[in-house]
Amino acid sequence: MKTFFKGALLLIVASFLGECFDFMINMVLTRELGEEGIGHYMSIMPIMFFIIVLASFELPISISKYVAETEKPYHWPMLKYAFRLTLWISICFSLIVFLLFPALPPLKSYHPSVTVLFVLLVPMISFSSIARGYLMGTQQMGKIAFANGFRKLVQLILLILLFNLFEFSPEMSVIAGLSSFIASEAVIVLYLLTVYVYQAQELKKSTLASSKTALIRRSLFRVSVPTTILRIFHSMTHAIQPFLIKYALMAAGVSEVGATEQFGLLSGVAMTIGFFPAFIAHALLTILIPTVSEAFAKGNQELLKKLLQQSLGMTMLYGIPAIVIMFAFAEPLTSLFVNGTTATLFLKLLWPYFFTHFLIIPLQAYLIGLNLIKDALFHTVWAHFISFVVIFLLGSQPEWQMSGVIIGLNTGGLLQLLMHYMTICQKIGIGYWSLKEKRVH
Repeated sequence: MKTFFKGALLLIVASFLGECFDFMINMVLTRELGEEGIGHYMSIMPIMFFIIVLASFELPISISKYVAETEKPYHWPMLKYAFRLTLWISICFSLIVFLLFPALPPLKSYHPSVTVLFVLLVPMISFSSIARGYLMGTQQMGKIAFANGFRKLVQLILLILLFNLFEFSPEMSVIAGLSSFIASEAVIVLYLLTVYVYQAQELKKSTLASSKTALIRRSLFRVSVPTTILRIFHSMTHAIQPFLIKYALMAAGVSEVGATEQFGLLSGVAMTIGFFPAFIAHALLTILIPTVSEAFAKGNQELLKKLLQQSLGMTMLYGIPAIVIMFAFAEPLTSLFVNGTTATLFLKLLWPYFFTHFLIIPLQAYLIGLNLIKDALFHTVWAHFISFVVIFLLGSQPEWQMSGVIIGLNTGGLLQLLMHYMTICQKIGIGYWSLKEKRVH
């Protein structure tokens, strides 16, 4: 538990700084791109994150889980196999992105250089995934924390320099914003790979003489494949969501420009503010995966229960005050980005969506650590299906519009939270409400 709290604290502090930078990044983007421009930028970012999921093949999670569950002599053979796997992933997905992505309807209206940026991103994400997974699995959270925070600082500096030194057309302003993201990622990839290569040289000295490639492949794929499917589905829904919301609003009588602007306020302003405290949830996710995996592999039920109690307690400790502050100071917070009351209303209505996701993120890490990845996928599919149905049915009604969309988002978040929590309680044998061990009569 001491290692858990130390790692969590490091990640929380670094993530807080990173979220501060991210907050400023979105402020700069909103002011420089305008309401329509930020709508286009936020519409294309889910596609960018979808590419990141494909390129990483969720190796950070599968490698960290493998490292946490096995002894040090078994690590180097796994890392060698992971490098060969990553090489093929990088080549295949670079070709897929280059050949297929320009043909996607949502990307046809953007500058051709968007595809070039996507292709550059693939190998960077692929090879840095090995380093991230190994550092996570060996509990080197200080290095992970530095990488996460420093990337956003670099992106913020690049954005400020670009928009102060150059004049961009509306179309090229979006490209400049995407370019700053890619460039900042490149800086962190160099740092992670440097740290990894240095440690890998030391790791070779303690490796086993032989290893079973089939066993390594099965161990990695058992985690990577379902987790990648989960992330692909999650990324696809986030890539579809902007267009579904805009289509629903247009069906309700809102103009295309108006729908784009409303989505920009929802995603670029309300969600930026609402998800600001989620840096703590993501810090818990990073530390929980290897910690829960190790405890589950050793059959340490007592530690599993304590980790769940502590994770939920920490989430309540920051989540409830965050929601209260967000609701009470919605107007001054949204005025940092744009003038007007629309974004303020969106922020207030979305509080259940934010709070449920503060809880969902660490619970999803728990499901991965307990080898319940398929359950996590099932929950995500159902929650998003219900959410999308409600978004379309209510959002397309002239009397509901964006209020109906927000009801759909809140519904999906609550449903996913309940399914995650109940499944974990059943797996580790505790009551839903008391968090105490169930008595067997």
